[in-house]
Amino acid sequence: MRILVLAATMPELAWATDHEVLAVGIGPVEAGIATAARLANDPPDAILHVGIAGARRASGLQIGDVVIGTESHYSDLSAAAPTLVTTCQPDLGLLVRVSALLPEARQLPIATTAMVGGSRDCEVEAMEGFAVLRAAAEAGIPCVELRAISNMVEETDRANWDFPAGLQAVADAGRVVVDGL
Repeated sequence: MRILVLAATMPELAWATDHEVLAVGIGPVEAGIATAARLANDPPDAILHVGIAGARRASGLQIGDVVIGTESHYSDLSAAAPTLVTTCQPDLGLLVRVSALLPEARQLPIATTAMVGGSRDCEVEAMEGFAVLRAAAEAGIPCVELRAISNMVEETDRANWDFPAGLQAVADAGRVVVDGL
């Protein structure tokens, strides 16, 4: 199986030196554009979307905890239109396989928002998941989102976020998944 390991930034992919990788950029617009362009030109068999994320304090999640996304909510859209897609699911078969490889990981919905604390409907939030899952779904490519907690959403001072712990947890979990698939 040809797996594309995808993340917003190269530091989130530093562990994947022996794998096909793509850094899509920060935020849903950049992620959607880069993912769609890559899939149109050279589609893999599956996508493992990895990265760091924030968690709400009330979630019980701690820095370094790993979360497998059961769905992605696009929290930045406030318009209510009947045809507007604001939720995407990962590929069910891939979700089951990744969950079996990471039995300690929590399985939760993950919000996509460009603003820290911008989600109201999820305990975990990141910035690219919805765009990547949506592009993959449109291209018919199985995709799953895997995140490691680097900060609490309520902590807006990025100087207090633990990027090294989040990146290490992403690397550890990512290796297990790619080696197991």
